[in-house]
Amino acid sequence: MIVRHFLVSTQNASVAERAQAIDALVQSYLNGQLSPVDRTEAEAVLTTLLDDPSPVIRRALAEAVALSKNIPRPIITGLANDQSEVSVVVLRQSPLLSDADLIECAKIGDGFAQSAIALRSKVSARVADGLAEFGSCEALISLAMNLEAEIADISLHRMIERFGSNGELREAILARSYLSAAVRADLVSAAALSLSAFVISTSWIAQERAERAARESWEKSIIMIAIEEARSFHDGPLALVQHLRKRGQLTSGLILRSLLSGHSHLFEAALSELSNMPLNNVCGHVRNFRHAGFNALYARAGLPVSLLPVFKSALNSLAQDKTKIIGSGELIVRHVERVLADCRAMKHRDSDALVAVLGRLQAEALRQDARSLYAKIAA
Repeated sequence: MIVRHFLVSTQNASVAERAQAIDALVQSYLNGQLSPVDRTEAEAVLTTLLDDPSPVIRRALAEAVALSKNIPRPIITGLANDQSEVSVVVLRQSPLLSDADLIECAKIGDGFAQSAIALRSKVSARVADGLAEFGSCEALISLAMNLEAEIADISLHRMIERFGSNGELREAILARSYLSAAVRADLVSAAALSLSAFVISTSWIAQERAERAARESWEKSIIMIAIEEARSFHDGPLALVQHLRKRGQLTSGLILRSLLSGHSHLFEAALSELSNMPLNNVCGHVRNFRHAGFNALYARAGLPVSLLPVFKSALNSLAQDKTKIIGSGELIVRHVERVLADCRAMKHRDSDALVAVLGRLQAEALRQDARSLYAKIAA
């Protein structure tokens, strides 16, 4: 009876009146007061509403059933695959949609539908992974901002890989409660690339200089991350080094800069990773860098032979220095100048190139010291 009443009352009704009648029919269905016959008929009517030409009517249906666990699942999945004006209502709230449903909807949906999925009260790591692969940039910003979402590192890496040039996405990811060193390193890389591209596009400075400035900024940030990892974990920045190696970013220049910044953590982790030797053993060899065991470790790691005297000079400078180093990640003038003096005294074919590089690092360190002193004077 109630279903026939619905059909008669909505035959010539306005859209607003039909929407109101849909809500009443859904509530009657969910309250369990319908006879078996009426219930079957109600399901048929609600299902046919999926084909209603008016999105207002379909959205009204979506709003009426979105939170229910007792509505027929085909109705929910039908609404979830509708245009985003309709689908967002159930994608954001329906408890009947499985992870597989949500991932499929993310694949075919637009940014609005994907953002609705990303902002659900609970987003599993599996759904987050699907969004990371198929979602728009706006949807991934929503996902990163949803602190209740479970986002695995592999998904965060993919999000940065796809849209790392977007500053809003980087900020949203950075605001999450815990980020691994590898994810932070990817964020730093993305920011450096974005800044470099922007500066080059404005023609403010030459491309090579912009890329060098971005690389220097990136290296400082990576060293800071390595210092934080060394403070927090027994094996220090080993996971960070492994990630950098996979990315092709574990360079001799980065490793040397870490030593010239007064820290051996990144250097030790790099030797451990490259030589496939336990970190504790590596640390022992580094402390005894003047012995033959260190030379053998260095050779096993496959670092450039020409840089062995430079690395040993840097380690020697650290050994001489009794001043406690603050974890700034900045180059330290005295270390650079000691290594530069040793390099000038070397007699091999690569010494001129090394002197040129170290001279540039010396100038960078002196400028940083000058800026720090100026800040203190101006304060």
